[in-house]
Amino acid sequence: MKLTKTLKARASLEPMADADREERQVALEYIAGAWNDAEDDGVATLALAHASLFAAITSLVDHHGEVAVAELIASLPERIQSGDYTLGRSLQ
Repeated sequence: MKLTKTLKARASLEPMADADREERQVALEYIAGAWNDAEDDGVATLALAHASLFAAITSLVDHHGEVAVAELIASLPERIQSGDYTLGRSLQ
């Protein structure tokens, strides 16, 4: 599956200022572009996913600390199962 530059960031559990939302959207577009370029060069999607998670988690730990990031990671199973990270999901 290719990421596209039309991805829209999912709403956070916390309110976000419009400027922050726009900055995250721009960041997501950069990531999607790099992801697509890597796939075009033959890098496996699973390798990209693992590398992306590693980069994201290490950056979050660097900025927010291990405890805060561990708490965030602990909340992911529920969010994943509720569809927060499912692209193409229809909301009713």
